[in-house]
Amino acid sequence: MKNTWLIQGLCAAGLTSLLTLPLTPLTAAPVLGPEGMDFYSPPTITAGNHGDLIWYREANIDLGKDAPFTRSWDVAYWSVDSNGRPNVVTGSVILPTARWSGTGSRPVLSYAVGTHGLGQRCAPSLQLAAGTDYEQANIAAAINRGYAVLITDNAGYTNGDTPTYLAGESQAHAAVDIVTAATQIPEAGIVDDQVAIWGYSQGGQTGAWIAEIRQDYVPDMNIVGIAAGGTPADVPYTSFNLDGDAGSAFLLGAIIGYEAEYGSAMPLYELANNYGLQQIEVGKSQCVFESLFNFMGDELAQYTLDNRPLSDLITIASVNEVLTDQNLGNVKPSVPMYMYHGQADEFIPLDQHIDLKDKYCAMGSNIRFQVFPSEHIATQFQAAPYALDWIDDRFAGKPAFSACYTGQPEPESTANPYDGALIFTLDNWKLDADIRLGTLRQNVILPEESTFYADSDVTNRSLIGTLNVPQFFTRLNIILPLDVNLTIDPTLPTSGYVELDTSGDLHIDGNAYTTVKVNSAGVGWIQIPFGCRTKEPAEFPITFDGPISDLGGGNITFSGTTTFSSMTGCGLFNGLFTVLMSGPGQQYRFNVSPPEPFTY
Repeated sequence: MKNTWLIQGLCAAGLTSLLTLPLTPLTAAPVLGPEGMDFYSPPTITAGNHGDLIWYREANIDLGKDAPFTRSWDVAYWSVDSNGRPNVVTGSVILPTARWSGTGSRPVLSYAVGTHGLGQRCAPSLQLAAGTDYEQANIAAAINRGYAVLITDNAGYTNGDTPTYLAGESQAHAAVDIVTAATQIPEAGIVDDQVAIWGYSQGGQTGAWIAEIRQDYVPDMNIVGIAAGGTPADVPYTSFNLDGDAGSAFLLGAIIGYEAEYGSAMPLYELANNYGLQQIEVGKSQCVFESLFNFMGDELAQYTLDNRPLSDLITIASVNEVLTDQNLGNVKPSVPMYMYHGQADEFIPLDQHIDLKDKYCAMGSNIRFQVFPSEHIATQFQAAPYALDWIDDRFAGKPAFSACYTGQPEPESTANPYDGALIFTLDNWKLDADIRLGTLRQNVILPEESTFYADSDVTNRSLIGTLNVPQFFTRLNIILPLDVNLTIDPTLPTSGYVELDTSGDLHIDGNAYTTVKVNSAGVGWIQIPFGCRTKEPAEFPITFDGPISDLGGGNITFSGTTTFSSMTGCGLFNGLFTVLMSGPGQQYRFNVSPPEPFTY
């Protein structure tokens, strides 16, 4: 039964070609793989079971600063594509060096990656080794929970191949087969007593596919839960949302990936014009953030003979079948699921993911669905601690309570329309801030209700926004302790430069301008009104350079020093307040983080 897929694949390959291959035993014992890129050309093996480890080698994984200590391996293993044919897939296996402190054996988390790009150098295993993987913050967070974390590259990153991007069933096979393969690394000591799946975007698609194929494909694997976010559940519908829009690179990548998986059923090279053929080769060479900006706004019709649009191409029977075969919601998930999505997601429509949730709920599945306030990229990282907390509970054996029917109205998308620019809107993000007054050597902590709003146009590299700080009281020692009522009033818009580069790093360089007002001072409710303020706006430089994961992770912090001008409007106390509150060396720290999600 387990080798049915293999027999079909060998028959498809043809007896003649089989006889030309160097034969090895039915299931070869895993061996140490070679150094360098030769690792991605596994030996020709004519037989094996899905999940069999072909070869492995110790790897050096770089998860960024402050990452936990780990031991890791590269692996190559057998899996199965969407057509039931055997294939060879590579990936990474990462173990914390710290002992597992929980009960039982160390839990195993298969982390299903999002879009990385079609170039071989974009493979997660290669980027993890180079320290350039944009998802390394989430992977490090999972390692910090003590899990063994397994990351499949998905099919197509072996030498000379093209990734079968967004072929959902193939991805699902690869993400569970790496679990079986990891247990065969002699010195790793991994056991699959408890397994969870976590993925976002393309990885969310992978997770949902696992939920639907688990019982048939890996019925004996103890998958305790699946966290799947930002999922493209309705591929034709999502395709129309991407075409000619900010995420058009993902549509081109999917079509290239489907041609690699399904061949003539996706007649890519027959339909493409000369320009399209050139762009296909460019797409095959680029990583995700390169292609995101390179193809942004392009319509598929630009690449096709006679400029045939997507609405025409999808009427081709085989093309339609390939796309609709990726759709989810056909089988009841047999394990609890945590599903989530960004309300402002500009790439993957919110409503089609809600439809998937509704389908699963109608089947009687155990589903929790949360909506986050941000766009696609920020949501991936804001949701990480929520997903990991939910997974923690599954590993701890706590019951998963379904939240299919919360009584909440169905949330509507708040995504920015694409008008030639990709804009990340930070809508009422929490502003956690304090200012240290240099002369008084005292901290002024801004109220918890303070917020930050900004439109970050990463296409045109501009930022404009504002601080919103309610009037508040603070205790200052001015000769004697006084309760001082202050206003931090934005005088000019917060503005500057913002860039998301092709490595996935975010760069911000701008300024916020505020007037500091002393409304009154006194003891408790006994207040003497003053109405004085700084003569000139204070300029707060806001600069940041770091990974895009810091945006959703709430790690965007601006800090530095500024100068407060002399005070005016204080009457007889102008001189006193100027001495106490003005001058250079006023230190500040502004941290911005997204609002909380809600359960739908």
